[in-house]
Amino acid sequence: MPLVHPTKTKGDLAVAHPYTDLMEQGYLVLWPATEHAPFDVVAYRDGKFSRVQVKYRSLNARGVLDIELGSVWSDRHGMHRRPMDKSEVDIVCVYCPATRTCYYFRPHGHGNRVMLRVVPAKNNQAKGVHLAEDFRRVPADEPEPPVRLPLG
Repeated sequence: MPLVHPTKTKGDLAVAHPYTDLMEQGYLVLWPATEHAPFDVVAYRDGKFSRVQVKYRSLNARGVLDIELGSVWSDRHGMHRRPMDKSEVDIVCVYCPATRTCYYFRPHGHGNRVMLRVVPAKNNQAKGVHLAEDFRRVPADEPEPPVRLPLG
């Protein structure tokens, strides 16, 4: 059966994979009742909810998942980009079809782009490299930021 809308199909495939993966990590997975939320699923565990945005990314020629933290779309007016509002997403989940694996990270700990290396670098570079295998689990909760009281 031919794909009617390949981009939408890839997105649907990507959202299906973290369901099982998150359940295996001990989360309940909740689905929003709309496709217009800034997140795709909600992961719930130990009384805490985490909004999860899911992305489908193929490996590039160097064996890297290049993840732009934002949305890209095109219409009759050309290509458009919108950066991710990191206040609306707690976790980014990246599904890679080549590895059939989900990778997780908190977006506010990164800039506008994250690169996860699946295949080791040919020059054995390690400094500044994010190994995809280190992102297999949902990151631990971070401590709440300190409450700042007004002075005076």
